[in-house]
Amino acid sequence: MSLQVVFLGTAASIPTPSRALSAVAVKREGEVILFDCGEGAQRQMIQARIGFNRKTKIIITHMHGDHVLGIPGILQTMSLLGRDKPLDIFGPPGIKAFLEAVVQTVRFYLGFQVKVYEISNEGSVCEEKGYQVQTVRADHPGPALAYALTETPRPGRFHPERAISLGVPKGPLWSQLQHGHEVELADGQKVKPQQVLDPPRSGRKIVYTGDTSPSEKIINLARDADVLIHEATFADDLTERAAEEGHSTASQAADVARKAGVELLVLTHISSRYDDAKLLLEEARAVFPDTRLAEDFMKIDVPLHKE
Repeated sequence: MSLQVVFLGTAASIPTPSRALSAVAVKREGEVILFDCGEGAQRQMIQARIGFNRKTKIIITHMHGDHVLGIPGILQTMSLLGRDKPLDIFGPPGIKAFLEAVVQTVRFYLGFQVKVYEISNEGSVCEEKGYQVQTVRADHPGPALAYALTETPRPGRFHPERAISLGVPKGPLWSQLQHGHEVELADGQKVKPQQVLDPPRSGRKIVYTGDTSPSEKIINLARDADVLIHEATFADDLTERAAEEGHSTASQAADVARKAGVELLVLTHISSRYDDAKLLLEEARAVFPDTRLAEDFMKIDVPLHKE
């Protein structure tokens, strides 16, 4: 079961020759979940070979231009390419009025249904077969959110030899046990799933912060995540400015990762002042060694948990 993160845009505020504005695509079982949608995101999707007619969600962290101005372009591109599947868009209050204004003033034709959901409360954003998305408030001016995509736990490994020893014949009853259902044998004996299965295996978890200062809420949201994608707009010499503007330094992002016990930290939302962002990576790795610096079109495959 594939789960891949594709970084479409990794710049803060304004694009650079090598970095587009904020957009991170999570590809899961044929679906695309796009976290933030900065200007030019549809061109990045074309270069990354991400199709425009897949099942798609766009999930926005906050209503600043470098995180939302790519939505109109994606909608128009999808329509011109004949998309026929509905599109779900989630975001903080204001996202609905923004999209209504775009459609009314630009007046391009939409050949598919767009469903918009405004998020006013922390908690579950959506629940799908196999995963759910949850949100908490981020520490950034205006309504701002951070998100966690968490997969549903998978059943533990099935042991055929145990089933055989208990008298369960190979066939449909094995399948029922593997899916967590108790079965009854011909002689009336009942066999429970835990008699033939190892404990459930936890689902994979990806957390995306958007723009934020270091936050206890995000630490809790990111607890034990496989991948934490955290903004790192500034280096440590601009810590005061980061606090004033509701951003994080690289080492602050690393401290969040360390406290949350994540597997991998990926730094993104890099200020254009850093032609070479290796300084940010060095500062973060001094706190949390398992850190990578996002680059446009970088891909990360998230493996299944074995136990």
